[in-house]
Amino acid sequence: MSVTHFGAVGDGQADDTQALQHALDAGDGVLDLDKGTYRITKSLVIDTTKNGYGGVAGHSGTSRILMEGAGPAIRVVGNHNGTASPSSYQEATWEQQRMPILQDFEIVGKHPEAVGIELVKTTKTVISRVLVRQCKYGIHLVERNRDFILSDSHLLHNSHHGLFFDRCNLHQIIVHGNHVSWNGKSGIKSLDGDVHNLQITGNDIEYNNSPGLDQGDGPLGAEIWFDARQGVISEVTIASNTIQATIQPGGANVRIWGNGKADQYSNRLVAITGNVLGSQTRGIDLRDGGRITVTGNTIYDSQDLSIYFERCHGFAIGSNTFVWRSDEAAEKRDGLKFVDCTAGVLTGLQTERLCYGGPERGAGITLENCRDMMIGHCQILDPLHCGIELRECTRCVVDGCTILDRKTIPTMVKAIRVVGGADNQVERNYL
Repeated sequence: MSVTHFGAVGDGQADDTQALQHALDAGDGVLDLDKGTYRITKSLVIDTTKNGYGGVAGHSGTSRILMEGAGPAIRVVGNHNGTASPSSYQEATWEQQRMPILQDFEIVGKHPEAVGIELVKTTKTVISRVLVRQCKYGIHLVERNRDFILSDSHLLHNSHHGLFFDRCNLHQIIVHGNHVSWNGKSGIKSLDGDVHNLQITGNDIEYNNSPGLDQGDGPLGAEIWFDARQGVISEVTIASNTIQATIQPGGANVRIWGNGKADQYSNRLVAITGNVLGSQTRGIDLRDGGRITVTGNTIYDSQDLSIYFERCHGFAIGSNTFVWRSDEAAEKRDGLKFVDCTAGVLTGLQTERLCYGGPERGAGITLENCRDMMIGHCQILDPLHCGIELRECTRCVVDGCTILDRKTIPTMVKAIRVVGGADNQVERNYL
């Protein structure tokens, strides 16, 4: 039933909060928004534990909600405490709560603490064809949720995060076909919590940073920023996305940090494949991770490093291309660096004009204090100073690589530099 039957005006002037909430509580559970602008000052709550199935349906994108109060414009509440396994569901969840659908409308924040949509203990929620802008968070998941899908939506110009998993116990997430851009701190953020089985595919994720703004709460600007220093992030696929930005000090295209416990990596089982990443301070910044794959990506124009791994174990980086494409007058620093890493393989990489380090230290590919690493069959063309450096490494191998300086005025002082360490092997390279 249309919300106009419950007294909603939809002219952008009247306060429609009470009428819309009445429609949710007394109607059939679906908030049917006609074409119009609905001004609200408090959260609209879809409480499936009290009212059963619920959802919001706009009219082909012509329906708009203006949120003039603090908190979420729409809060969806359930009570599912189980897992994704059918055996963990209560019968009431299947009969009253499962699969809230929100689609075909816009939310605009008109208060600095406004949030677009918040999900609490929901299961199988689907958000599709929704635009959220000018809020603090576009979509906010808290406490516990399961089987969440976000598709074909736009999270644009929100002051903090586009999609935010906030200390949330969250499994089985699919994020595909979305435009997540111009959010002030990150496009997609996971903070602490317990997040597993996350697929981010086929999205345009760009310009999620605030250049020149000191945000005062740690690393700045990231398209994708998973902070598992006090939580877990695992079983993650980031594939077939465009992930790029404006360069910002401390910024990264993809940043994933674990808890530093080598015997129980909280950053684990991650695949980053088939993406285009670029125009940030760092392309991929991973720390304290295990079982990581980075393959088939094009990474370009990273001001500091295209890849930075620290204290990572058991990873494979293969068949990516890296290139500095900035103008000749720009600062030249791009490269790949691995610090305190073990059991990693770098193979089939193609790099041009990587410039990290100086004549005495650093290289296009730099390993520091690493063990049991393999660099094989990579092409490193026109490095500024050095192609590959092993510094204080143990049992590392550099085999079958091509390292050439083809510049009109050569600047490479060393193709492969080994400083300290023990039991390293360097052979069969074309220099």
